[in-house]
This record gives sequence, structure tokens and C-alpha cells, in this order.
Amino acid sequence: MSAIDDLPPLREIIREHQLSARKSLGQNFLLDLNLTARIARAAGPLEDSTVIEVGPGPGGLTRALLALGARRVIAVERDERAIGALDYLVKRYPGRIEIVHGDAQQFDPRPLLDGRKAKIVANLPYNIATQLLVDWLSIEPWPPWYDTMVLMFQREVAERIVAQQDEEAYGRLAVLANWRAETKVLFDISPAAFVPQPQVTSSVVRLIPRAAPEPCDRRLLEQVAAAAFGQRRKMLRQSLKSLSVDPAQLAAAAGIDATRRAETVPVAGFVAMARELADIRATK
Repeated sequence: MSAIDDLPPLREIIREHQLSARKSLGQNFLLDLNLTARIARAAGPLEDSTVIEVGPGPGGLTRALLALGARRVIAVERDERAIGALDYLVKRYPGRIEIVHGDAQQFDPRPLLDGRKAKIVANLPYNIATQLLVDWLSIEPWPPWYDTMVLMFQREVAERIVAQQDEEAYGRLAVLANWRAETKVLFDISPAAFVPQPQVTSSVVRLIPRAAPEPCDRRLLEQVAAAAFGQRRKMLRQSLKSLSVDPAQLAAAAGIDATRRAETVPVAGFVAMARELADIRATK
């Protein structure tokens, strides 16, 4: 019997279905059910919740979500081998789990949600984790179809997500993430908890979408951040020239000096510069 249910150990499921992790799919299976339960609990009360999970693999996190009361889990899995391996959960929790065989980057869950908000809880494949997050943070219109994200990343990526101004990890990803969500690293997970063991520590991050982020055009915000951090060691008066506008005018709109560097500018400053950029382009 496992720590959370009466189902077979995950190692047995993996062995039975010959479900060896594939590097090409960014797979590292988390087999400690105490840890998967901790991740599931971090998403808050699960009763009456629909949860979107990406890359369930042998189903360790899926089991925790269901055992802790998720009304419904929609598990998106690209690896065809794992589809059969998850059948034991379909039988154990009839009507509460739906397995979607496909690419998470192409998957739109909204037709399956009946207008209800969902939670996204996942041990994301390392090779697509950052892009998936950017996609979810770029949903239009905002607020999105989810009310919580609890996601696992390499610790380096997690630090980039939650970073604040004047921190080394602060960059384009932090600007987008913290503009549209409240972000927090909850806890780290040792490489020893995974099969196979990655060479890096992982971190679980929670993101709560802001109902009303400071208004600006997301695409222009991304352009300003990309320009500023594309030459992050240079002053804004130099790095923002690629936008083909007066950098001093953008900086003045944010109430900062153009001699500052990107890492010293708060998210609100980037939002102000994006709004100014929109006004400038609208008059041309």
C-alpha cells in the first residue's frame, strides 16, 4: 500500500509497462508519493476542482490529485506508452480522469471545462516547461481559464520566474510572470527523488493570475523587455534604440533615468514604457 492510496507502487507500474523515461521527451519521473501529495496540496482545496496535468507519465502526481479529492483530472500526455500505463487510474477513479493523448503546446482545454475555472498542476517536462508557462501567461483575453498554477521547474528557471528587480535572475520572464501573476517558489525537490536523476535541483512554483494587471499591450511589454534585457549590461538609452523610438522618452514615461540598466527597472516601469510605446506608435 502506498502513502496515499491502495494502488501498486509506481516502480511496479513502470516495470509492467516498460515505461523508461525518455530524454527526448524531457521525462524525469517523480516516484515519491509523499512529494506528489505535497505538490497536489499546494494547489489548495481540490474538491470540486478540475485539474489540468501535463506529462503524467506513470501517474504519481495524478494519483495524488485524485486521492486528495480532485473532482476531475484532465491529463495531457504525449508519450503513447504512458496512455496504457494510466489505465489503472481510469479503473480506480471512474469518471474522474480523462486522458488526452497529444501535445500540451497544442492543447486547448476550454471546450472541456464547461465554463468553469481549472487549476494547472504539473511536473512539467523540462524541455518545454518555460515555453508552456509563457503560453499560459500570454492567454488573451485575460484573466485566463485557470485560477492557479502549481508547476515544477528546474530551480534556475524557477528563480527566473519569481525574480524581482536588482536580482541577478530578473529578466524578460520575470517581467511577464509578475505582471500577470503573483509568483512564489514553494519548495525544492532533490534530484534523488526522480528516476532518472536529473543533474539539477527542481523547484515547485505557484502562480496566481492577477484579475486586473496594470493595463498595457502584452506584445509591446514583451518587446520592451526583450529590447532592454537583450543588452542587459548596457544602459536603457542604448538597449532601447532597437525599438526605433527615443529611449529617453520611454524612460521618462516610467519615471526613471535612461542611464539605468534593465535589471533595475521594476515591472511597473516596463508597463509604463510599453504604454508610452503604444502612444508613440499610434501617432505615427
